[in-house]
Amino acid sequence: MDMRQDPIASLEPARQAAALDLMGYMLGEAMQAADADEVLTEMSERIRAAGVPLDRASSIVPLLHAEAAASARFWERGKGARSYLFPYNEASGEGYARSPAADAHATGQWVTLWLPETPDETYDIVAELKEAGLTHYIMAPVFQKTGLASTFSFATASPDGFSPQDFAFLRAVFPALAACQEILTTTRAMNEVLRIYVGEEPRARIIKGDVHRGEVVHIRSAILFADMRRFTELTAELSAEQAAGLLNAYFDCIVPAVEEGGGEVLKFMGDGVLAVFRAEGDGVETCTRALKAARAGLTKVAEDARFDAGVALHFGEAAYGNVGSGMRLDYTVIGRDVNLAARVAGLCGTHGEPLLVTEAFRGHAGLEGRALGLQRLKGLKEPQQVFVLPLR
Repeated sequence: MDMRQDPIASLEPARQAAALDLMGYMLGEAMQAADADEVLTEMSERIRAAGVPLDRASSIVPLLHAEAAASARFWERGKGARSYLFPYNEASGEGYARSPAADAHATGQWVTLWLPETPDETYDIVAELKEAGLTHYIMAPVFQKTGLASTFSFATASPDGFSPQDFAFLRAVFPALAACQEILTTTRAMNEVLRIYVGEEPRARIIKGDVHRGEVVHIRSAILFADMRRFTELTAELSAEQAAGLLNAYFDCIVPAVEEGGGEVLKFMGDGVLAVFRAEGDGVETCTRALKAARAGLTKVAEDARFDAGVALHFGEAAYGNVGSGMRLDYTVIGRDVNLAARVAGLCGTHGEPLLVTEAFRGHAGLEGRALGLQRLKGLKEPQQVFVLPLR
């Protein structure tokens, strides 16, 4: 082997040992850590222990998240680590474009700044780094197999900056740092994407291996189905972007109320929202929470004059199941009770009532309600007794 090509062999013996120790940590214990702030702190402390005058480090990774563009973790000597989420908005890309990360990703090379000679206008972060008393700054790109690109940064306040041996140490350990970051980022992204698109409980079941067609899991629950009225009419003259905005405004009324009540949204079906509240004990307290969530959501809808909505509540059994063909499956909620809740929600518009409940829900919740009488519902053989509940 040509020892000149081995980055660890170029280090002094003490630093070789420190490098191997850090690499072992990043590829072992760090992979199992529950707190990424602790990983960044331990990594940074070990780099300092190796003799590198590190005063500040960061790990910035992109997120597959509905409301955040990236996650940043910063470590400062004597202060520990802190985390920050970059929100996803129209300006999300502007700050990135003016950062050393953009150049590092574009070139695939480390961006190194000797700050005393770097003009403030070079990057947005330069003035901040100088104000913090830092002298030497490194931005290193990480390219992941998923196509995502992340970064590490290293900075020192040493008057002499990072030495050639410091650079050699950082380059020697960097593959292990990058591998750890990629594995943790990929795991987080996988969990977040599943949670976004199928909900928390289905996510947990999928991760544990519930991915085979035909597998069904039954849960007793209060089932909530919300439906926007006159959606087709309201969106007939709207652009696709405007229609999406209207839907999101409607979902912003219903979804937070469900989640605050301990329920989980499982499906968005056009303008319909399907949510469940897992039953606890006899289901009385569960139905109370579901009713409170329905009322809160409808009250929020009433504050927005652009649309109306109807909510149906039922108590029964929801079944999670994998349905589909071949390698293309949908993890969905199926069953008679789910269909019943959806059909009752359709009656809200027919009868001009915002909140309807089934006999099963009324009985569990111990409510009175005004009876609409037996209702024949499409797809169900037996007529169902449906009740009107007030919003307060």
